Amino acid sequence: MSSPTRESTEVGDARRRVETLIAGTPGGDGEASFREPWELRAFALAVAAYHAGQYEWSEFQLSLIESIRRWEADGADEGAEPWSYYEHWLTALETVLAGSGLLSEADLDERTRAVLATPRNANHHEAHREPIATDPAIR
Repeated sequence: MSSPTRESTEVGDARRRVETLIAGTPGGDGEASFREPWELRAFALAVAAYHAGQYEWSEFQLSLIESIRRWEADGADEGAEPWSYYEHWLTALETVLAGSGLLSEADLDERTRAVLATPRNANHHEAHREPIATDPAIR
């Protein structure tokens, strides 16, 4: 039997770090952690940017707390948005990336317009192999 390559070991280590982080998120205790694929993408982007040294995790945490605090303060308004943990997660990510200069308001607006202009069933004939399962493999 061959020994694991360095790359497979790094991937395994990264997966274990992500699984540990997921276990600490709302719903990460056996419930469905992510209701929509974009939530997992937002989670993964935040973790990847952190591991790439783009910001400090404490900075992200403070931004997430502030996003939730603002939502709670606006919660008495009749037209307030419904609760979504990953909406706040995404807001926090956008805030810290903008603060580090990696994401500008113009870039975000341009990308948002492009996504909104794309039909929901675009490229439906192409295979999409995006992993969305977060449970460890059963051996």
